[in-house]
Amino acid sequence: MKEQMQGLRESSVKAILACQSIEELEALRVKYLGKKGELTAILKQMGKLSAEERPVMGQLANQLRAEVEGALEKRKEELGREMMEKKLVDEAIDVTLPGVKQTVGHKHPMYNVLDQIKDIFIGMGFDIVDGPEVELAEYNFTKLNIEESHPSRDWTDTFYFTEDAKILLRTQTSPMQIHAMESRELPIRIIAPGRVYRKDEVDATHSPMFHQIEGMVIDKGITMADLKATLNLVVEKIYGEGTVTRFRPHHFPFTEPSCEMDIQCHKCGGKGCPTCKGEGWIEVLGAGMVHPKVLSGCGIDPDEYSGWAFGMGLERLAMGEYKISDLRLIFENDVRFLEQF
Repeated sequence: MKEQMQGLRESSVKAILACQSIEELEALRVKYLGKKGELTAILKQMGKLSAEERPVMGQLANQLRAEVEGALEKRKEELGREMMEKKLVDEAIDVTLPGVKQTVGHKHPMYNVLDQIKDIFIGMGFDIVDGPEVELAEYNFTKLNIEESHPSRDWTDTFYFTEDAKILLRTQTSPMQIHAMESRELPIRIIAPGRVYRKDEVDATHSPMFHQIEGMVIDKGITMADLKATLNLVVEKIYGEGTVTRFRPHHFPFTEPSCEMDIQCHKCGGKGCPTCKGEGWIEVLGAGMVHPKVLSGCGIDPDEYSGWAFGMGLERLAMGEYKISDLRLIFENDVRFLEQF
């Protein structure tokens, strides 16, 4: 047994020193010191020894176990240091290399203008409301005093979902006037931004999908002067003090009297160019005093209350704000264009 222990000592130490990984080292521990290991196999022969020899062999076996365990622990520490040194080399970072520039996105120019408009109206005590883009014709047309024969209700102008023309993609944010008057307590001061849809041909100032902002005030003693003063204030805050505007008489079924508001073309300064179609002015919104029929249809007494409303195209405001000459640039997602803002 003594010779076997000596042989096990020499072979185990040699194998442990040659080990190159923690996994191999664990396998050697099991091989030499495990329940079915080589040292255990030797100790099973203790029963054949005399009473005098057993203590001596037992002491030698304990010494052997301690030596093998010591060799295993020492090699484990060495392997740990070697692995750490290798990891430091493999994962070294050259701090002198130039960094990689991260591209940071930003808001679309149109939404910058929308946020600006929201801030302006919130500062004047307005609430911001939202509504469905898929709307009932009753709210999009009928309750806004738009009769069945009106051209805007024609299939060539509107995206309908049903054959009976009762469900559609809203053509304006004006239905929010009705929703607000039916659900809110008086007085009412709201703006309602959102997407709207019309069968327009795409050109420098038109698109079948665009964004509109509807605004409305319902209260006692509201006049056309309040409408004009508010809109002039909004335009000056967007485009700067002294921005030239004009109000033209117009007709809308849901307002009476009605008007359209233009701003002087930002591209040509009123001289005439392709952007303004040679007119020198760009239409930005339609407005007027809320029609008494619309008020009555929502349960509001037109003899006691009055109000004004407007609807403006957000894209056209963005074109004026950023001197954009073609509306199509806003929707084409050309990074070369968007990065300018």
